[in-house]
Parts: sequence; C-alpha cells; structure tokens
Amino acid sequence: MTCNALKLERFRNYNRLEVEFDPRVNLIYGDNAQGKTNLLEAVAYLSSARSHRTRFDRELIMLGENDALVESGISSRNRDFVLKAQLARGRTRRLWSNGVKLKTAGDLAGILTTVLFCPEDLYLIREGGAARRRFLDGAICQLRPRYAQALAEYNRLYDHKVRILRDWPENPSLLETLDDFNLRLCQTGALIIHYRAHFIRRLQEEAPAIHQDFSGGRERLELAYQTVSTVRDCFAPAKEIFGWLTEHQESRRRAELDSRQCLSGPHKDDLAVLLDGQPAKTYGSQGQTRTAALSLKLAQREIFFQETEEYPVLLLDDVLSELDPKRQSFVLNRIQGGQILITCCEEEKLEGLEGGRTFHVQGGRLI
Repeated sequence: MTCNALKLERFRNYNRLEVEFDPRVNLIYGDNAQGKTNLLEAVAYLSSARSHRTRFDRELIMLGENDALVESGISSRNRDFVLKAQLARGRTRRLWSNGVKLKTAGDLAGILTTVLFCPEDLYLIREGGAARRRFLDGAICQLRPRYAQALAEYNRLYDHKVRILRDWPENPSLLETLDDFNLRLCQTGALIIHYRAHFIRRLQEEAPAIHQDFSGGRERLELAYQTVSTVRDCFAPAKEIFGWLTEHQESRRRAELDSRQCLSGPHKDDLAVLLDGQPAKTYGSQGQTRTAALSLKLAQREIFFQETEEYPVLLLDDVLSELDPKRQSFVLNRIQGGQILITCCEEEKLEGLEGGRTFHVQGGRLI
C-alpha cells in the first residue's frame, strides 16, 4: 500500500501543492511551523476523513479561504485509486473514490490505511481516557466501515443528549425526547463496545510481545478493556450488550438530570495499560510509558498488516527526535517494509532507512 502522489489546494498553509512520493522512504524536513505536519495530516485525513489535530474540518481550510481540496493517488489491494476530499465552510465535506461520490467516511475503510505517530502519542499512557479512546477509534475506523458509521451516529446522539440535559430545567418539554435518545444511544453504544472489545483483544495478542522485545524481557505489558460496569461480557452479541447498557442507563437517570451530565455509555470507556500488574499511568516511569505507547502503535501496524496483507502507510511526525537512541533504533528496526513518511527539523540520515526521497518544506512550499 502506497500514497503515490498528493495534491493540496488551500489546505492549512498550502495554497497549492503537488508532490510525488517514493514507495519506500520519504524524509520531509524544515523549520518548525512551516507545514511538515500538515502534509502528514492530509495523507492521514484520506484514510478516515478525520484529523488527529481538530474535530472541525473548517480548521483545515486556509485562513481567508472558503474551501480546500485534498487529493491523492493510492496503490492498494493490487489496484489504483484516486481519493479526493473537498472541504467547505458551512457545508458537509464531500468524498470521492475514483470519481464515485462516497456516502459516508466509512466507505474509505480499507482503501488507504495509515498509522500516524506524533510526539503527543508518547504521552498516550499518561493522559486521560479520551486519548486512548481516540487511539482506538482512529484505528478501528480504518478497518471497519460499520464502526465508523456507528461512532459518528453515537457522537451525534450524544451531542443532542448533552444539550437536553443542559437545558431541561429552563425548558422541561425537552425531557419528552430524552428516552428516545437514551434508547438509540444504547443501541449504537452496544456496537461500539462490540468492536472495541475485539480490537483490544487483537492488541492483547500483539502488543505484549513487542513490549517484551523492546524492554529486553524485563517488563510484562497487559491491556484491559474498561467499559460500562453492567456489561457482563463485552464479546456477547450486540443485542445482549444493549440490554446491559439500558440497565446502566436507567440506574443513572436521576443522577444525569441532577448533574446535567451524560454519565452512562461507552464515551467513558478506557484502555487500561498495566506494567508488571501495576497501572502504567500511575507507576510507570517516563521511559516505561513511552515504551508502552510505542508498543501499542507498532501493534496497530501489525494488526493492519494481518487484516490487509499490506503494510499501512507509516507517518512519523517528528517523533524520532523525542526518543533516546535505544528506542529510536528499536522503532527503525521494527518498521522495515511498507511506505514511510518521516518529518524532522533537519535533513539527516536514518540508519536502515537510506534512499528514497527528501523534501524541504518552507512556508507551505517545497523548495
């Protein structure tokens, strides 16, 4: 799987750009705030129609402009694709694959898969549950179209429910719709839990071995899925999970009305990360938690390969400079095979990743 070419118009700080990438290694360098990360963000956007930096597509459009275009030629599954995303202020984004308009972002699944690794990911273990949910959602959306659809629907229903809970004391008639939103949230939430549980099981199969190799066998990594307490078996059919979610929702109804907060559902899920049986978030050193985060990302890459029989496009956004030589060497040794786009501040040689193409970015232009 490769991203062969990228075309940008009015995207972030790029007024217009056309670039062809090497099928193996692409080193993108330049000073800070010149647009290196924006290039990787554009490639990643075409894999899921989501940005890792913002919830709002309008923030991807160049300041002072009304629309933006992201287009790329992709080789995937022994076929060639042209993916295109058109963004506009005040209008829903539009997506195309080989000239055919896509109904949802989920239709992108499996065409271009990417694993993005940025400096913030090194703090994946230490941050709150929202960071780990974003990690899970970003990975599963690329593999399972139905999950992407369910997640979008859940977020839409959740936003509505939040407004109901916030405003009901001033407008009590809003409560007439609350039960319907609760029902639909439980239905959609059951699907989300089902998919998350199965993906985490795959992580449990891959990440501990990578971490053990990384730590020289000195540490044992364990992962556990933490979801709604009434869910007795997260691998059960969605219909059973729905019943357990409904049970939990009903028990929290009064508390939600009093607090005006949504207290029940998979939007509070977490991925627990343990090192030698202890919570890594609390007891792990900075080096240990970074190693665990690296292991999760590399496990994601292996899962994608097992699913598609092709390595995903690996996007390393200035992350190697944040690692000590030992961890840098480990990462570089584990990512042989597949296409890689790496950003850094200075042109440099990376052992094991020689060759390919080098790009110098300055002020939203390649020079």
